[in-house]
Amino acid sequence: MKVAIVILNWNGKALLKRFLPSVIAHSNGASIYVVDNASTDDSVAFVKNTYPAIEVVQNTTNGGFAKGYNDGLKNIEADIFCLLNSDVEVTPNWLEPILNTFNTIPEAAIIQPKILDLKRKEYFEYAGAAGGFIDKLGYPFCRGRIFQALEKDIGQYNDVKEVFWATGACMFIKSDVFRSLKGFDEDYFAHQEEIDLCWRAKNSNYKVYYVGKSQVYHLGGSTLKNMDPKKTFLNFRNSLYSITKNLPRKKALPIIFLRLILDGIAALRFIFQLKFNHCIAILQAHLSFYANFRRFYKKREKANFILKYYSTTSIVWSHFVHQIKNFNILVKD
Repeated sequence: MKVAIVILNWNGKALLKRFLPSVIAHSNGASIYVVDNASTDDSVAFVKNTYPAIEVVQNTTNGGFAKGYNDGLKNIEADIFCLLNSDVEVTPNWLEPILNTFNTIPEAAIIQPKILDLKRKEYFEYAGAAGGFIDKLGYPFCRGRIFQALEKDIGQYNDVKEVFWATGACMFIKSDVFRSLKGFDEDYFAHQEEIDLCWRAKNSNYKVYYVGKSQVYHLGGSTLKNMDPKKTFLNFRNSLYSITKNLPRKKALPIIFLRLILDGIAALRFIFQLKFNHCIAILQAHLSFYANFRRFYKKREKANFILKYYSTTSIVWSHFVHQIKNFNILVKD
């Protein structure tokens, strides 16, 4: 299979300088591309001058993660796209377990490796950890990461496992699947568009897997830090978008109603923590959702909606009330 490693860049010369060497050193047999989102620094010149073998695809505008990849991938031909953040350090032999899984599990359409924290290498990293799941209300969590609680990697997830969503920090996807799904939803701009893509893939009978024998280290927070108000806005709004698009109407509408209530409680919690900007971000997320609800309702896929999409009823209740911080306690295989 022809593999294209595609790194989206926006004003990221320092990250490219730091992380490209590991990608080049450990990705024999794969082609490497940098898709530039209309950077205003000299990162494009840096790549062209320092790594002439890397092909640069230049987008005319910065459309965020979703549009950036959609536009860039139109110019790249491969069997497998590896969408790799510019702040990821890969490791020796990281590609082989992924490609072996594609070969041995034909129904696997999307795969992610183990995502570890570059700053604390013995811990899982926030963005993806050991594979993503959602609860009945659409709140995302991971094996190895529940909200801000990160597990230490002691080999508990060194397996191959079907998951619900794969991280956008390092996502392998068959190119024909990406194109059949019409790529990412560009209205998300950034954050949780990978959950929507995976959900649409699942609704179309494709499968998403995690492969623990492949591991990478993610710096994280290079675009928006985990607790940035802008990220709060995008996460709360985009999660509501995904529910609207990907569940049957009779399930989606009651869940949206409950989510709005719980989001309000989350906003109050931010007030008590004196994080007023995050409270305002949730309000703005709801206003944006209301304004765009009709348009997103029309986007609903004409597919067989999967009904068993969740792994637990309420991750909010389990984590904040019962204080569960470990995936293996929350979900029994």
